[in-house]
Amino acid sequence: MRDSARMIAQQYRLYIERRDPGRNMARFYVLSIEETLFGHARLVRRWGRIGTTGRMVQHSFDDEGEAVGLFLELLRAKRRRGYRPKFGARHAETAPSA
Repeated sequence: MRDSARMIAQQYRLYIERRDPGRNMARFYVLSIEETLFGHARLVRRWGRIGTTGRMVQHSFDDEGEAVGLFLELLRAKRRRGYRPKFGARHAETAPSA
């Protein structure tokens, strides 16, 4: 039986972009932490060219803290590479079909 205390404490979702018109670069990166059906934490990463579905990778963890650690590590790496939040617009994202 699943212990309700193990539920994800907070929503983690981030959308960032990197644009450089001189290099014809328009990329997005999405990070989110979700709860699996079994009560574990799952970090979902999506990335690609803006306007495409892009690629997706999922990482599963027994502990939410581990997922948050990887979330923050990936965020720091992307910030160093020039990714920034996009302000003033909602991003309509479609979930990949299963």
